[in-house]
Amino acid sequence: MYEESAEQQAEITSLLLYYIQAPFVGVSCVRGVLPSPVAADSVRIVTGEANAYAFTHPGDLRVYEIPLHVNGELLTGYGVVEILRALHTGTHIVPSVRLGRVMGMPLIQVDAAAARARAAESDDRALVILRTLVHPVTEAEPDPRLLGFLCQEPDRLRLYLDTEESPVVLAADVRPSGALTALLAALPSLITEEERMTASEMDPHAAHEIDLTYW
Repeated sequence: MYEESAEQQAEITSLLLYYIQAPFVGVSCVRGVLPSPVAADSVRIVTGEANAYAFTHPGDLRVYEIPLHVNGELLTGYGVVEILRALHTGTHIVPSVRLGRVMGMPLIQVDAAAARARAAESDDRALVILRTLVHPVTEAEPDPRLLGFLCQEPDRLRLYLDTEESPVVLAADVRPSGALTALLAALPSLITEEERMTASEMDPHAAHEIDLTYW
């Protein structure tokens, strides 16, 4: 069950990267994709305006917990985008249950089966074609694998990763303005160094945290 959910989490994360700065509707952007804790069969999507960050503007963000299976079918990344559009369109009434807060942000559990998802727009279909051409399916799986992310500050990005040898979620904080080529090359070995790891006490979405912002 973990591997199936993790594969779907990684696929959804890969697609939603495109909506960090480009709104999926109105001014609403994706500001994070979080792996649900305790092996829940769902994904958590953080939304807000492009200048909202989890550390500085947690109240301006919303976390939507969306099940990975809807009516017996596995939810795709494109299905998640359609549900997000429905949730952020005023003319659509989407039943949801507010659960509380996580990491200072409001957390809402979505009844995805009841959400009236809008039809995919033409740009979404174009993205399917382009993304398939740019990222063809290969036998080699990425390692480490990106399971999610969270925009914490203007120059602080949290990556949620796992590896083949360690099937637990690790949160690695990096600086987008840093030496990305060197960081990405070293990342697979950096996240295996136990002396860099600390227990994740404030973030329920990862077992360990690693601060690579000064690397």
